[in-house]
Amino acid sequence: MVSREALQEIAANVQIFPDVEQKERFLFVVGALTARVISLKKAAEIMELEVEVLLQLLELMGIEFSYLTNEDIALEKSW
Repeated sequence: MVSREALQEIAANVQIFPDVEQKERFLFVVGALTARVISLKKAAEIMELEVEVLLQLLELMGIEFSYLTNEDIALEKSW
């Protein structure tokens, strides 16, 4: 298991947020969104941000987010 210190070091490299706690929350939220464990609305609530602001942050960081499955995306592209 990864140590708490190692996780804090990783979080410290996230330049967007001023304190380590916010950085750790952001990393948790990104992981939970990617795993589809939480909704975008819940992620924004955890981060204490508006949904649109969180989406902009994800976009600025190059993190693609969609609740569409790969099959949904392929279907939409074929229309």
